[in-house]
Amino acid sequence: MAAPSGGVNCEEFAEFQELLKVMRTIDDRIVHELNTTVPTASFAGKIDASQTCKQLYESLMEAHASRDKVIKNCIAQTSEVVKNLREEREKNLDDLTLLKQLRKEQTKLKWMQSELNVEEVVNDRSWKVFNERCRIHFKPPKNE
Repeated sequence: MAAPSGGVNCEEFAEFQELLKVMRTIDDRIVHELNTTVPTASFAGKIDASQTCKQLYESLMEAHASRDKVIKNCIAQTSEVVKNLREEREKNLDDLTLLKQLRKEQTKLKWMQSELNVEEVVNDRSWKVFNERCRIHFKPPKNE
């Protein structure tokens, strides 16, 4: 699933996580998708497995690129907020509200950065399952 066209709200981490959850649906359902669309040897003649695997490959590539873009965009936005708050904090060391806001944004930034690790695990799992079922039906292009 591609990112929503209306943009992404990076300000609320819960919304950011919910969006990623929705965008990871293809990865969560890959085993089911492969079981229902890629035939076993006994049904090989009835379905074009190479076309099915190609379409699934393209869907996975698009979903992974889309999520990567959303995560990195939110990390960049939050990093900018943290940078600005640090600069403000340096000018006004006595402002506890500013310090609290800075800590909150730094924590959110760390959580967003950890989503890159989660994304790597999710993607690796999906590609492993995909390759197990589709390797004899479809060979992905070498450049990707």
